[in-house]
Amino acid sequence: MKNNHDENIEFLYKCIASLETAEECRNFFEDICTRSELQEISRRLKAARMLSEGVIYAEIAAQTGLSTATISRVNHCIKYGNEGYLTALEKMKLEEKKHSK
Repeated sequence: MKNNHDENIEFLYKCIASLETAEECRNFFEDICTRSELQEISRRLKAARMLSEGVIYAEIAAQTGLSTATISRVNHCIKYGNEGYLTALEKMKLEEKKHSK
């Protein structure tokens, strides 16, 4: 069962990586996730961005509605995780610079 589960997760990652535009991503995630799941993921990403900018937990909680426990988990992932948040945030910064020129 574990191998099948891992294969399913890998297939999910490959599907996401194959999407080329924000519209394709929006359509995919709106089909696969509930509205509340999307909101939760986006709040965590906002918390990661704010943490990387040095914003304190209380302000992040006030702006995102996340608990400090969730913010702490996001912070732990930033510091000790697989650099997923940091990679995504850095790619977004590069994308924003490209479009602001």
